[in-house]
Amino acid sequence: MSDPWGGSRGHAATRDRSPSVPRQRESGDGTSRPPQGGRAAARQAARSRGRGAGRRAKPVARRRRVARIALFTVAALILVTAGAGAWLYEHLNGNIKSVAIDDGAGGKEKADAFGRTPINILVIGSDGRNNAADCKLGGGCGSASSTVGHNADVEMVVHVSADRSNATVMSVPRDTMTHVPACKDPDSTQATSGYYGQINSALQYGPACQVKTIHQLTGITIDHFVMLDFAGVVKMSDAVGGVDVCVSDNVYDTYSHLKLAKGTHTLQGDAALEFVRSRHGFGDGSDLGRTVSQHLFLSAMIRKFKSAGTLTDPTKVYSLADAATKALTVDTGLGSVSKLVSLATDLNKVPSKRMTFTTMQTAADPTNADRVVPAAAAKSLFATIENDQSLTSDNGKKKTSAPSPSASAAPTVPASEVAVQVENGTSTGGRASVVAQALLTKGFSSNTTTGNAPALSSRTTITYGPGQKAEAQTAASALGLPSSHLTQGSSSGVVLVIGADWPSGTAYGSSGGSSAAAPADTHAAVADAHAQTADKAKTCAKVSPYKTVQINGVPMTPSQAYAAARGKEDSAP
Repeated sequence: MSDPWGGSRGHAATRDRSPSVPRQRESGDGTSRPPQGGRAAARQAARSRGRGAGRRAKPVARRRRVARIALFTVAALILVTAGAGAWLYEHLNGNIKSVAIDDGAGGKEKADAFGRTPINILVIGSDGRNNAADCKLGGGCGSASSTVGHNADVEMVVHVSADRSNATVMSVPRDTMTHVPACKDPDSTQATSGYYGQINSALQYGPACQVKTIHQLTGITIDHFVMLDFAGVVKMSDAVGGVDVCVSDNVYDTYSHLKLAKGTHTLQGDAALEFVRSRHGFGDGSDLGRTVSQHLFLSAMIRKFKSAGTLTDPTKVYSLADAATKALTVDTGLGSVSKLVSLATDLNKVPSKRMTFTTMQTAADPTNADRVVPAAAAKSLFATIENDQSLTSDNGKKKTSAPSPSASAAPTVPASEVAVQVENGTSTGGRASVVAQALLTKGFSSNTTTGNAPALSSRTTITYGPGQKAEAQTAASALGLPSSHLTQGSSSGVVLVIGADWPSGTAYGSSGGSSAAAPADTHAAVADAHAQTADKAKTCAKVSPYKTVQINGVPMTPSQAYAAARGKEDSAP
């Protein structure tokens, strides 16, 4: 049988079976006859040539053996490569930590006329310090089971439009005061029945609680969340080879330890973390200034992601994927490599010039000068996100106008056929009775009832059962409530929860509530929101001109601190 790898042919090549080279005849006594005449000499010469041919055939056999070895090697490499691909996929999948979001906690997305839905992701920067890496980077530390420091240092709602043509990133300052709803963390079993407090504290009850709190505050549907800790920022900045940022002046934040000379720097590792955490180095020294510098950092990182040198380099892509999957905690809807890749693909479709970074507009908290509450203008910004309105035009410039939809659809069910369960979600007693009486006066069913909501709510909503949208629209129209405040639930009935955005009166909008589902002009949505698109590469973070830091107990500006700290090494060259 022949050798399938060519072995039989290789052995044949070493033997000389040429019919033109006859063997020399022997004499009867067994001795060879000496060559005789010219023919004998010719035969002897032919035999010599035959032996020479045999010796020349040996390299051919060696080449064929090498070819067989190479073929075996290639086959092995194919198997190893395929196995490595599977291993890498499983390895990256194994890196991902995922947590479930309570069903309906973040609301439900609405499809556009073509059946496409937008994506809203809550990005959370946790200041938790319960592992060795975070403890080293962040100061005060807790045990693995404690919730010490588990606050949302960063909260950004990332909205990607249904057609993937634009995106809005809205920061919610961590100092914002709001109602935190009833929550329970399934992992730690930490629970709350609800309270009024700082918005970033909701993370103590799990990421799902932070999602629920943001949804209640803004009315924006939240599909997913992505959470990053201190060490994660370091890993990601290192994975992209550093992030380029510019500062308007010399800056030394003695709290975050950021120290940079005026100009542009490439930040990696600890320096990147110091920059995104700095709240005393920029703006007025509050969290509001920090959100702007974070936007500049993320814009620079996005530009780095989109650069050809990053996404076409397999080593960099793997480094990014490994760093990202190790650094992130996500909801179960994003809990696999394939789902994260799909999300990244959607985000990559949006041009940098059509990614708008904003900060929720705020006003001083009447009861605490060190805290803030959402300003009236924030309702317009919330509405543009919830209604999937772009804040830029096709050429990347800010829009100056937008259509204004009606407050609610025209009612198609008579008020007399609609019974509303009115619940008071405010701290003001008697609100449910006042609004219910107004509905009865307008001819609504006598089966309309009142009661207290399960928890305080910052936003007024109407939840309706399957097939009862028209009834909910009748109630919304009578009260002047925008259609964006209507949500379908699983239980039968029409339930009106009066939120803190409607503190008095019987018509929504008459005492601070908004009477429009979206702004007539998108310019109103970004007024005082520090709006900027991600393509602005030359924008510098403005160093605070105020005395926001101290050295040896002496208040000074960050620039003065830089000059005074000559002996301290800069965070980056």
